[in-house]
Amino acid sequence: MSSQKIKIFAINGSTRKNASNFKILKHISENIKPEFEFEIFEKLDQLPHFNPDLDKENAPENVIDFRNKIAQADGILICTPEYVFSLPGSLKNALEWCVSTTIFSGKKTGLITASASGEMAHEQLLLIMKTLEAEFDSASTLLIQGIRGKINDEGKITNPDTEKALANFVNNFENQF
Repeated sequence: MSSQKIKIFAINGSTRKNASNFKILKHISENIKPEFEFEIFEKLDQLPHFNPDLDKENAPENVIDFRNKIAQADGILICTPEYVFSLPGSLKNALEWCVSTTIFSGKKTGLITASASGEMAHEQLLLIMKTLEAEFDSASTLLIQGIRGKINDEGKITNPDTEKALANFVNNFENQF
């Protein structure tokens, strides 16, 4: 294996400061094998509203930077909450900026939905990422329900079943590379 690190670009689907989803990504970044380089994107709220008229050659600079981070990564990890039985608008907006590209095509991807329920958002995330041709399967997806009662303020996973599910998820995600 080459000495070059495997680049993972992780997208936090929540714009809330110190959100459970950020804590999960931080937990993963601290528990993934050392050969992985892990960057967490926390600027969803800075991407402009999707506008098809600005999509191609007129895309805003921060959208171009976001797309480039995805394109340059070896793998993508998305961790999102569910808002009103759907994906957060800011995450959906970011993904809409990628629809006209092929940056997710064949890209190894891990998908986590961590929320109170999360079922609807998880289903939508899987559908959107399948449409974007991201590469994932059931072993690289995870739904964590009732997340607020399973992680503390410091980001420590307090529920043994969730800890085990996350460890299994990380192992499966790492094994894609």
